[in-house]
Parts: sequence; structure tokens; C-alpha cells
Amino acid sequence: MPSIYDFTVQDNQGQPIELSQYRDKVLLIVNTASKCGFTPQYKELEALYQQYHTQGLVILAFPCNQFGGQEPAGNSEIQQFCEINFGLSFPLMAKLNVNGPDTAPLFDYLKEHARGLLKSRAIKWNFTKFLVNKEGMVVKRYAPRTKPASIAPAIEELL
Repeated sequence: MPSIYDFTVQDNQGQPIELSQYRDKVLLIVNTASKCGFTPQYKELEALYQQYHTQGLVILAFPCNQFGGQEPAGNSEIQQFCEINFGLSFPLMAKLNVNGPDTAPLFDYLKEHARGLLKSRAIKWNFTKFLVNKEGMVVKRYAPRTKPASIAPAIEELL
């Protein structure tokens, strides 16, 4: 059965990253944007990362400009914005599409294995979160309104 470890993505400098390097880690994968009402969640995501990364949590942020044009900047500007405003230290990946004909294969996989409300595959907005266990299987999808801190108990269970 395919897992998250079968995918290769790009980091924010365009370098390939094989997700298999995160084997035996708990992943929280999030589509993000810098000019969104949910952008302050970067701070909570960073707090989660600081609390749990030594125990095996990795957060992967994937900027996306598909929702209201709320991520118009390039990858290096996004990185700078996140570091300056939120002290971001977890991996920020290259901007990609999460819906439509140009959907990144990783997000096709995530949406198929953790559907949204009414079994919808589509991602409705920025800061949709996917929790992945140490075996690379998608455990749960969280709506943009879900505060990252509220996911902590689920993360603890998987660690």
C-alpha cells in the first residue's frame, strides 16, 4: 500500500526532498498562506514544533496561492516573512497547488486518504492540516479553523 514516503516534494529552494527521510516521524502537513486570516496559526504551529520535534514531530508547510490569492510572494520571500514574523524553524516547502488539474501528487494522496466534510476531497481554504503517523499513513484531516494547539493530544498519541 502506498504511503507518504513514496512522494518527493520540493523545498522552498526548489531542491527535491524525499518524504521517506521522515520515516518513523509523525508529520503534520499544512497548506499555508501569508496573507490569510489564519496566518497567525504559524505561531501555534511553531509552538507545537518546539514542544514535540525532539520526540519526533515534523511539520511541513506548503504555501499555496489558490485561495483568494493570499500567497502571492515567491518562495524566498515567504521564507523570510515566516522567519521574521513567526520565528519559523520547521520546514517550509515550495509553493504548490492543492486543488484542480495541477494538484501536487502529495495533496491528491492526502485528500484521498482523509476527506473533508461530506466526504469532499477538495481543500476548502488555507491551513487545512493532515496528521500522518510514523508508518506514513494519513490519520486525520483538520479544518482551517482547527487551532494547532488542539491537535496536540492526537500528536502525543502517535509519538
